[in-house]
Amino acid sequence: MQQADVLILGGGLVGSTLAVALAAHGLTAIVIDPADPAVILAPGFDGRASAIASASHRMFEALGIAQQLEGKGCPIRAIRATDGLAPGALDFVPDADAPPLGVMYENKAIRRALLEAAEAAPGVDLRMRTRAVSVDRGPNGVTVVTDKGDTLTAPLLIAAEGRNSPTREAARIRVARWSYDHVAMIATLNHEHSHENVAYEIFYPAGPFAILPMNDDANGHRSAIVWTVDAKDAPGLLKLSDRGWLAEASKRMGGFLGRLGPLSPRSSYPLGFHHAATITADRLALVGDAAHGIHPIAGQGLNLGLRDVAALVEVLVEGKRLGMDLGDPHLLKRYGHWRGLDTLAVATATDGLTRLFGIPGKTASAVRRFGLSAVDRIPPLKARFMAEARGETGQLPKLLQGELA
Repeated sequence: MQQADVLILGGGLVGSTLAVALAAHGLTAIVIDPADPAVILAPGFDGRASAIASASHRMFEALGIAQQLEGKGCPIRAIRATDGLAPGALDFVPDADAPPLGVMYENKAIRRALLEAAEAAPGVDLRMRTRAVSVDRGPNGVTVVTDKGDTLTAPLLIAAEGRNSPTREAARIRVARWSYDHVAMIATLNHEHSHENVAYEIFYPAGPFAILPMNDDANGHRSAIVWTVDAKDAPGLLKLSDRGWLAEASKRMGGFLGRLGPLSPRSSYPLGFHHAATITADRLALVGDAAHGIHPIAGQGLNLGLRDVAALVEVLVEGKRLGMDLGDPHLLKRYGHWRGLDTLAVATATDGLTRLFGIPGKTASAVRRFGLSAVDRIPPLKARFMAEARGETGQLPKLLQGELA
């Protein structure tokens, strides 16, 4: 029998960050994940990129992860939102001496840095290519038996298995969910003109067309594209040749980046919403997509999970210092309350934006343009939106302030 302070099911971006963060505070974690590192670290495994908000990036810096990502990210110096290609825009531009709003990284770079950090952390027992075949959450602790025949115990189980978390389902935690009947097409492309470190969100009735700045490569300037389309239109667009797809993308962009190409391999995934009624149960805490999944309209999905990590680590570290059982209901209740309001607020806001910008017609477009220009002219409101983009609203855990808990 092998023991740790916590057992983490799922070693993805959120689960591995959690393990590294706990280890940085002297807590031990056993991470169980069925994935094969040789597969998930292969160059063609995941072509997505993520915007790491400035608060999340401060946590990466405090944990030493940012140092491993040095030179691999592209700072976001400004964000521009428009209603289609119509005149008028909402520009978020920090002061010249302020840090960037976030940093764009390829997911494969983040994944490699986190796995290396987890493997190097003395308090992390990383068990890849391993599955939990039985999980028992009893009054005195959690016991997990793996497909390798090992019996693992801890006071607390943490589910970081993603949106289809079997642990959440086994705990009978109710989940509100719906599909947007939209598909996000993902690709990286090169372009003639510099993006100048600006992220663009061009809103269309079918969904946003996001252009996210990436570091230049051998082919020149480069951006990641997240193009949301009606589910019925996605198969036809995905079947287009690279040349045809780039031509359609150029129309959505208005051609401001000049000639496009070459284009990376494309991928797609359906868009939906889910939100767990509670993120805790007996000796169980949910983090990341196991707890909530939102539309990528504001690029906050991964950052929400990283905020879960920062809050849960602070709660558990304080509990450990007080000599408490890490599965104590009072500790879990504190975590649930701390994260509940923030995740619900972000989820509701992104769902509302998705529906607002999805209303077709000239009248709706005129109202949206009026709203964008109004926010642009009201400094306190604009500052609030900028703080949301940075992930700096609400009661910030110490890790998100760049300090260990």
